[in-house]
Amino acid sequence: MKSVLTIVAVLALTASLAFAGSPKNYGKTLTLKEVTKVSEILANPEKFNGKRVRVQGAVVDVCSKRGCWIRLASDKEYESIVFKVDDGVIVFPMDAKGKTAIAEGVISAKTYTVEQLIEQGKHTAEETGKPFDPSTVKGPKTVVRIMGEGASIQ
Repeated sequence: MKSVLTIVAVLALTASLAFAGSPKNYGKTLTLKEVTKVSEILANPEKFNGKRVRVQGAVVDVCSKRGCWIRLASDKEYESIVFKVDDGVIVFPMDAKGKTAIAEGVISAKTYTVEQLIEQGKHTAEETGKPFDPSTVKGPKTVVRIMGEGASIQ
């Protein structure tokens, strides 16, 4: 009887460890095979604007208010890109931070005015709880993000 219980316990532990390493999928199923480097997108936003891409990177931040975006690290140091989804369509958990994500969506490269950037900065500060100084906005800027369709986080 002890040996049967031992076997059951070992099988249960093995199964739980196997599931712990499984990726968690969000939104639509990923279909693209080729991964585009975040650094390429950021270096050539006009080339990628409106195009569907697959990217991969560490999750360096998550929207703490609604889980409606994640920030993915680039393959180059000090670069990142926001993967934004419509509120409530996908909700990313806070524990995604520090994990690796593979994500697909459409690139949006849009130039914003100073006023729009200030409003966006205030909104982001509210979501992240980090301070924002409007005087740091120095002019129109092109903001590049991925309008998210689906992601897999492990």
